[in-house]
Amino acid sequence: MPRPTVIVFLKAPMLGRVKTRLAGALGELAALRFHRGMAARLIRLLVRDRRWRVILALTPRGAGRRRDLPHSACARVDQGSGELGRRMDRAFRHAPRGPALLVGTDVPDLDRTVIAAALRELARNDAVFGPAEDGGYWLVGIRDRRLPAIAFAGVRWSTPDALGDTRANLKHRRVALLAPLADIDTPDDYRRWRSRTR
Repeated sequence: MPRPTVIVFLKAPMLGRVKTRLAGALGELAALRFHRGMAARLIRLLVRDRRWRVILALTPRGAGRRRDLPHSACARVDQGSGELGRRMDRAFRHAPRGPALLVGTDVPDLDRTVIAAALRELARNDAVFGPAEDGGYWLVGIRDRRLPAIAFAGVRWSTPDALGDTRANLKHRRVALLAPLADIDTPDDYRRWRSRTR
């Protein structure tokens, strides 16, 4: 069986362009530091494990040439243009043959154990999701490269309906769900995470 791929969906660390909802409360510089630190932590963890290969799917276009990205040895692809579903579909199509997971970088509890569990689920299911507490998802895995175009059609992104819409598109497929984890998008998310980690 081909080695799985973990695609890290990543915005290039640019002041005023990342974690904008968080920046409203923390300031742009603190939001940038948070974004950069979370991305570097996750990528460092993932590249140390030989069970999978890691690809960075970057935005904006041309961000792969930046020198301030974590772990320069990773393969890099552009997310391209369009809404989130189209960009995620494109990232899956860039991955080598075999099972693939796509993850975000703003989930503090995401680690190699979670990735390994997702890949085990993907071995016996068509898709796997890591549900977020806000109704979205922080991980999606697929076995069939034609699936993302179906799964992501008409999804109401950045709403509490994102996971439900995606699952409805896959109603005739075997789908596994991991345990929910919190992603850090808003000042409230950030405060809850900071109080938990103190």
